[in-house]
Amino acid sequence: MNFITDLENSLRSNSNRETAIPMENYMKNNFDFLGIKTEERRTIFKAYYEKHKSEIKADFRNIGWELFNKNEREFHQCAIDLLVKEFKKNYKLEDIKLIEKLITTNSWWDSVDVLAKYLLGGYLQQFPDETYEVIERFSNSENMWLNRSAIIFQLSYKDKTNFELLKSECEKHKESNEFFIQKAIGWALRDYSRFNPIGVTNFVNATNLKPLSKREALRNIK
Repeated sequence: MNFITDLENSLRSNSNRETAIPMENYMKNNFDFLGIKTEERRTIFKAYYEKHKSEIKADFRNIGWELFNKNEREFHQCAIDLLVKEFKKNYKLEDIKLIEKLITTNSWWDSVDVLAKYLLGGYLQQFPDETYEVIERFSNSENMWLNRSAIIFQLSYKDKTNFELLKSECEKHKESNEFFIQKAIGWALRDYSRFNPIGVTNFVNATNLKPLSKREALRNIK
């Protein structure tokens, strides 16, 4: 794949160990970094995306997956940028398998939150009849990141959010001691409170949420 070869050569030639160390520390040393900041990474990505656009469009799923399985986090970030761009309103029904693999591979909040909001959320907007089956499966999984995705996938839905489904997910996971689950519940409710502050307030007051979830949910409601 010429795109991956060119992109990898360029990213590695611009690596900076001094910058990489604080990046790795910020991410709890879960991943290795090349030490390339976001703006520079996206500039490099854009140049090679334009150069190899036809190759990418013909095989973006495999290209994204290959990038996502490289070692350094910058490659994962490039994969996500590529997939968000190419998947937009361009899903196939079977793409849920790839989306699930992405969420459960090299998982951390920075990747999962984008994948859940844009890929999972976009997929279920294109195939709304799949929503309950997919979200039920993700929600019942033993994988915490799939659980989190089931809670936050509607973040881009705005006033089209299915509040009943959101409340159901919050109820199901309200006893979780996982920080990322408690935070997801609060985040999803806070986001929707922009469109339905009374509904969110009433739900929070009637539901025994963990303190972190409750605090986050009500943060922007006066």
